[in-house]
Amino acid sequence: MAVPGPAPKTGARPKLDVQFLQRFLRIQKVLFPSWSSQNVLMFLTLLCVALLEQLVIYQVGLIPSQYYGVLGNKDLDGFKALTFLAVVLIVLNSTLKSFDQFISSLLYVSWRKDLTEHLHRLYFRTRVYYTLNVLRDDIDNPDQRISQDVERLCRQLSSMASKLIISPFTLIYYTLQCLQSTGWLGPVSIFGYFILGTVVNKTLMGPIVAKLVQQEKLEGDFRFKHMQIRVNAEPAAFYRAGHVEHMRTDRRLQRLLETQRELMSRELWLYIGVNTFDYMGSILSYIIIAIPIFSGVYGDLSPTELSTLVSKNAFVCIYLISCFTKLIDLSTTLSDVAGYTHRIGELQEALLDMSLTSQDFESERGLDRAPGCPTAEPVDTAFLLERVCISAPSSAKPLVKDLSLKICEGQSLLITGNTGTGKTSLLRVLGGLWASSHGSVQMLTDFGPHGVLFLPQKPFFTDGTLREQVIYPLKEIYPDSGSADDERIMRFLELAGLVRCLVPGGDAKALLCSTLLPAAKVRSA
Repeated sequence: MAVPGPAPKTGARPKLDVQFLQRFLRIQKVLFPSWSSQNVLMFLTLLCVALLEQLVIYQVGLIPSQYYGVLGNKDLDGFKALTFLAVVLIVLNSTLKSFDQFISSLLYVSWRKDLTEHLHRLYFRTRVYYTLNVLRDDIDNPDQRISQDVERLCRQLSSMASKLIISPFTLIYYTLQCLQSTGWLGPVSIFGYFILGTVVNKTLMGPIVAKLVQQEKLEGDFRFKHMQIRVNAEPAAFYRAGHVEHMRTDRRLQRLLETQRELMSRELWLYIGVNTFDYMGSILSYIIIAIPIFSGVYGDLSPTELSTLVSKNAFVCIYLISCFTKLIDLSTTLSDVAGYTHRIGELQEALLDMSLTSQDFESERGLDRAPGCPTAEPVDTAFLLERVCISAPSSAKPLVKDLSLKICEGQSLLITGNTGTGKTSLLRVLGGLWASSHGSVQMLTDFGPHGVLFLPQKPFFTDGTLREQVIYPLKEIYPDSGSADDERIMRFLELAGLVRCLVPGGDAKALLCSTLLPAAKVRSA
């Protein structure tokens, strides 16, 4: 069984379709794992706060019509009482709205935590991160998808949350109020207006989703180029490659900016549609109210009573239109959500597939064998290879053919050969990074301080102190791997000649607890 290489490109453009819905629902299962989860409780709390907020908003909306009555009747006591009520309702509404925003922010943080940790569990399982970054090229910039795209998706969802969960309740309530105030003509006109706006905006959103996905890919490529220069600054300086890298980085920037301009051109038409429906809605409400007035339905009312009724009916119609308008306004946010959902969902699908493949691969090699599990081979046998053929995952050209080999404890083995003959490839197969194209590879010992350790060709410095660098990564993986006291570490550093290099004339023990700066990492390398 081979480690999966580059997956075939499907050529499908991301859009609002069944695949988007499937990916979105799969992400929601991560955000809401169970009915008793913290996120569900916060979501229900947000729903209660939003409902109370809408009740208060309705009372506040009726205040202007009541002012028409008390002012028309010159009722001073009624004016004072109404003003006091208005102040109380406004303060209550402001408080509820603030709690709405606060809970939405908490949901954003919690959603980002859960989704990122879910992707991390898949990404760092066995050697999935290696396969994704080295052996596959169908998933661009996984680091950007896990960090930036997840952050933006959760932020957009949190900004939409209260509007979406309260919409069914407000639409039903204000539809009934509008039906009582204007008859069937009002709700039918408003619903038809909303359906027309939805169809138009759905048509305008289609091209935006695919272009947004392309923009995020180019954003990741541009950031990766700068990270590449930062990591390889010294080799680039030896090559005097500043001018060349400058041109290449600018080319990536130009491709990114060109895509952003195309995206903005497509978003322009969506903005025109959204803003047009926003402002046309304010006229529609008065048209609906004007029909019964000019048809004589309210001919027996005095001017004061008619003004009060018009104000009340206008608020109901305008707010119902506003509820639909808010949903239409979410078109721009929904296009962003769709783009990020496709990128994160695509990554999630790839990680799940690679996790299952990696588990099967390790099971076949015996890497999931429990420490101390007896084997048929002698206890000093570390690796057993039988008729192994090795080729690069992205190529069918064989590097090694029919290799049978037994590597035992205490045995010295030197592998020599010209460049490209498969020396490093053999180590990758032994380390489980690659799978053999044919034959059997068994690892009959444990990975760790009492088994096998692999040292990469390029030294890897993780974040942390010098002490953490020296014992990396065994102390985290194997807490019982033995003593790692500072005296032993200092003795080994002195034997390697690193103490004078890292802290000439300084306190070496203090360095063990300090974070290595880039310059110190260069000296220690």
